[in-house]
Amino acid sequence: EYNKLKESFSNKETELALLKEKLAQAEENKNNAVEKANQVNLLKINDLENTIKQKDTEKELAIQEAISEKDKEIAELNTTISTNEKNYIEKENNLKNSYDIQMKIKDEEIERYRDFKARQSTKLVGESLEQHCEIEYNKHLRTVLPGAYFEKDNKASKESGSKGDFIFRDYLDGNEYVSIMFEMKNEADTTDKKKKNEDFFKELDKDRNEKNCEYAILVSMLESDNELYNGGIVDVSHKYPKMYVVRPQFFISIITLIRNMALKSAEYKNELIVAQNQNIDITNFEDNLNDFKDKFSKHYDLASRRFNDAIKEIDDTIKHLEKVKENLRSSEDKLRLANNKAQDITIKRLTKNAPSVKTKFDELKKDK
Repeated sequence: EYNKLKESFSNKETELALLKEKLAQAEENKNNAVEKANQVNLLKINDLENTIKQKDTEKELAIQEAISEKDKEIAELNTTISTNEKNYIEKENNLKNSYDIQMKIKDEEIERYRDFKARQSTKLVGESLEQHCEIEYNKHLRTVLPGAYFEKDNKASKESGSKGDFIFRDYLDGNEYVSIMFEMKNEADTTDKKKKNEDFFKELDKDRNEKNCEYAILVSMLESDNELYNGGIVDVSHKYPKMYVVRPQFFISIITLIRNMALKSAEYKNELIVAQNQNIDITNFEDNLNDFKDKFSKHYDLASRRFNDAIKEIDDTIKHLEKVKENLRSSEDKLRLANNKAQDITIKRLTKNAPSVKTKFDELKKDK
């Protein structure tokens, strides 16, 4: 019985030893598991800390980049504002200088004209217009029409004792085909009683007939404010046949128009004479003559319209210069307002119509 108990006790001790060994192994396994878990958690913590540091670095870089971009945009805006203000001031100065120069030239011309008028009597003013027309003819037509006659009408009529100023005649094959009686009329600005152009029509028509001239031309500076006479070549044949009134600038043009018309007409007449002598049907020649007359009328109307357009352009230019003058007078106020606006520029005003830029500035302030 004793041996059985002893054997049973020995078995219990063996089992106890095994249990202790298992317990120790379990404790060791537990410790290993805890240590391993701690190591894993430590790695996760390190990774998390590294991720946080990286995010902070990226955020800081993004903030610095945003600040740099905003600073760049502000600098560009300031540069643009400065450039625009500089260009505006420079443009205003250039325009003002150009206008001042033009006004100075015009003032000098007006002063010379006034001085010229003041130093001349009415007779000398008239003589200066005659001299002007003679110079213009010698300059433009004397060499072009070497066979033509253009001289002063120095021979007074036996019947009336009057005479014109100049007579123009031209010839084709030795035969006169055109003739013009000219009268030049000017008037000093100080003349008390102003004359009208029509005051001289009757006398001019009489001189034309007495000197056997086909056309009569009044070259006139009278009625300077009359839009009719300022428009170009004025036909007054409804009062006196083949009579025209022109300003001095159209003196050469009226001679050229009438001379060309008369030359063509003379050439057609010669052709008609030859055709009649040869018993040729003259219908075609008459048609050509009528066609020429129609074309001349159209050309005359076109030339007259062009003269009118030229005068209108001159008037428009004068109006434009007057408008520029008024704009320059008010430029000081505009420059002052522009300078006040430039001085009053703030980030808030710059971003008023740029919500995306304003949002970034707000974010930048919030991050700071």
